[in-house]
Amino acid sequence: MDSPHNKHLRYGRFSEVGRLYLLTTTVAGRKPVFRDLYLARLVVAQLRLVQEEGLANSLAWVVMPDHVHWLIELREGDLATVMQRFKFRSGRSVNKAMGRQGRLWQPGFYDRALRKDDDVQGAARYIVANPLRAGLVQSVGDYPHWDAVWL
Repeated sequence: MDSPHNKHLRYGRFSEVGRLYLLTTTVAGRKPVFRDLYLARLVVAQLRLVQEEGLANSLAWVVMPDHVHWLIELREGDLATVMQRFKFRSGRSVNKAMGRQGRLWQPGFYDRALRKDDDVQGAARYIVANPLRAGLVQSVGDYPHWDAVWL
């Protein structure tokens, strides 16, 4: 079930080109769809496509079984456009692979703008350590669905 406050996530959202953002989006119903290696890699391909298109620079990301954390530098447009493209295309790819229809992602997304004095590499470490904190692996290097530009 979707969170009752999802419709309020976009209120007051401001996007600034050149700013860094920490984004989180969740699979509808928190279903662990991305335990499947192939389906997780379809999502990874869409994260990379956003960068190839010049919408955002991906600084770090992790695809968890039921959600995605993504640290970006916004390069063009706004956050809503970046997330809409990512969620639409990844949803279409995953649904096609699963032979299903319907919404993959919960509506909305969470974002947090990083300030100039924020520890960007610390935020990236926090993102890629999610599988470790969730008990999915014993070492961050054992988890296959993450990346960071500092490696």
